[in-house]
Amino acid sequence: MKHAPVSMSRRAILGGLLAAPFVIRPAAAASLARGLTMKHLHTNETISATYWRNGKYDLGAWKELNQFLRDWRTDGVVSIDLRTLDMVHRVCDRIGAPKSVEILSGYRSPQTNAMLRKRSSGVAKKSYHLKGKALDFRLPNQDLRKTHRAALSLKAGGVGLYSRSQFIHVDSGPVRNWGR
Repeated sequence: MKHAPVSMSRRAILGGLLAAPFVIRPAAAASLARGLTMKHLHTNETISATYWRNGKYDLGAWKELNQFLRDWRTDGVVSIDLRTLDMVHRVCDRIGAPKSVEILSGYRSPQTNAMLRKRSSGVAKKSYHLKGKALDFRLPNQDLRKTHRAALSLKAGGVGLYSRSQFIHVDSGPVRNWGR
């Protein structure tokens, strides 16, 4: 059986092409949103923030995250590097985990970092936490080593595994890794 050729007017073709972006964009824009739900294990505070939407960072949400990730000992606040937040978001994506994160440490003031260095040899003198470029976290109900491998696979910055303390360190510094 022969099929009759389908003919379409230029107007129909152009109309379809012009309408296509309006059909695709809402779904694509929604999938590009980046957000995290966090619980700070030292303060017991929680936050849920979408910090990227519609192709750009949401500065209001970022400001809330900066406050949330403050040095809880001194209440010092700095701007958290958005690349570090993106690393945590991407780790969750890589392992198919909910964007639910338990935070152990975000920003650290010089006073806090010095105090922690006296207690542990695992605290760097020039820690990226001092610059708001590091987070120590874990993902509830997720295997720590799998989370660590996902962070390493990003090749986006520093990644540390702290198995005894059950957390992962990520930072937006040079690509390097260590583990215990």
